[in-house]
Amino acid sequence: MPSAFPLPSRLRRRPGSFRRHWRHWRGGRALVAGITAFTLAACGGSAGDRPVRVTIPPGATFAAAAESLQSAGVVRSARLFGLYAKATGRDRALKAGTYELRRGATWSSTVDALTSGKTLMAVATVPEGYALTAIVPLLARTLQVPVDSVEAAVRDTALLRRLDVPSGTLEGYLFPATYHWPLGTSAREAVGSMVAEFERRWKPEWNGRLQALAMSRHDVVTLASIVEKEARLAEERPVIAAVYLNRLRVGMPLQADPTVQYSLGQHVGRVLYRHLEVDSPYNTYRHKGLPPGPIASPGTPSLAAALYPASVPYLYFVAHPDGHHEFRRTFAEHTRARDELRRARGASGSAAASPPRGGK
Repeated sequence: MPSAFPLPSRLRRRPGSFRRHWRHWRGGRALVAGITAFTLAACGGSAGDRPVRVTIPPGATFAAAAESLQSAGVVRSARLFGLYAKATGRDRALKAGTYELRRGATWSSTVDALTSGKTLMAVATVPEGYALTAIVPLLARTLQVPVDSVEAAVRDTALLRRLDVPSGTLEGYLFPATYHWPLGTSAREAVGSMVAEFERRWKPEWNGRLQALAMSRHDVVTLASIVEKEARLAEERPVIAAVYLNRLRVGMPLQADPTVQYSLGQHVGRVLYRHLEVDSPYNTYRHKGLPPGPIASPGTPSLAAALYPASVPYLYFVAHPDGHHEFRRTFAEHTRARDELRRARGASGSAAASPPRGGK
């Protein structure tokens, strides 16, 4: 039978030369086929394929990550994908996390995702003035972890020692901010990052200020947390802080409503006489001095106000419905201001149920 591919006359005369050319031709064809398959795989499939989630654990090699991608159907060949990443010089830039990847994506976009660190994130915003009673369930929902694990994390003894916190929890030290955590972040890791944010926001020069005030950092954070709960207007924070510091200096009780609410374990619209009977070291009507620890997470402005209070002689203040306060030096002045406010509100009957305290 005649050959479908007639050989040149010189090859017919030289069998050895024929074998060499045949091997070269066959190897070249295999190389072309390999490059073609490699290119098709790198180009990906349909862009409309549904995304899948793939978690790359910390410390994983690119080869291990490629195996995970192959198992999830993101790439067809872990080995070829790894070779592609190596050829493009990005196989050593892998970042851990949980990614949402498309099965039909190109290898280039997949490698971009794995090396950019743009993982799926759990986002939580902790407002200024949030207490652990609000933060703990927030973190549990955001991280999708049991409440018990968050409760344990906010009692981490290693963190308490690092911060030199004498109370039993990290109340006040989980800095209020918006946090972005990769999916799969544990409660301990999240709480640790919030404490690290507190340490980052605490300015080095504030340590020197502590000596001038003769206060510890824990004292300042505690005072700042009370200011955070009392103040509604930013400009009043240093004045409110000064009122409480003035009371501490003369040995008067703080009589701060937020500390009573904290000791009650719930928010009440108005602190009444009966609330003052609660037996708690956080009840600053019954116990002089600062409470044992913060009652909420203060933000930077309240921390600064506690460290740099206004230079004012006030010992009392009364709150208006719109949130602003009137400040007075003596109890007689404070009583008149409070009575005027009651008359203006036309609510003397309901107001009489509240104690004539000095804080408000």
